[in-house]
Amino acid sequence: QVQVVESGGGLVQPGGSLRLSCAASGFTFSTYSVNWYRQAPGKERQFVAGITNTGTSTNYADSVKGRFTISLDNGKNTVYLQMNSLRSEDTAVYYCKAFLGLYVYWGQGTQVTVSS
Repeated sequence: QVQVVESGGGLVQPGGSLRLSCAASGFTFSTYSVNWYRQAPGKERQFVAGITNTGTSTNYADSVKGRFTISLDNGKNTVYLQMNSLRSEDTAVYYCKAFLGLYVYWGQGTQVTVSS
């Protein structure tokens, strides 16, 4: 079964850190690029970070640059999103998308809540 599954979300205080994971099954990230998105209540889904299948190229939304890091572990077939210095405005459901041409796979999302 081809799917991606996110995990690692939770409740964290402002200034804290979380690491999200995006695990693939039925295919390998070595051939797919991966993006993280997030969607806050009442808002549109927005791009957060992306990484190419080789892991050599990354890009970030301006709002998370310097705080978030995306990485790829081909051995574990997993993409990570390390989130540091979290703010209340980072609260959202975070989604992972793997894509290769017309092939696109979305995960179910993981909730991140930043609150004191």
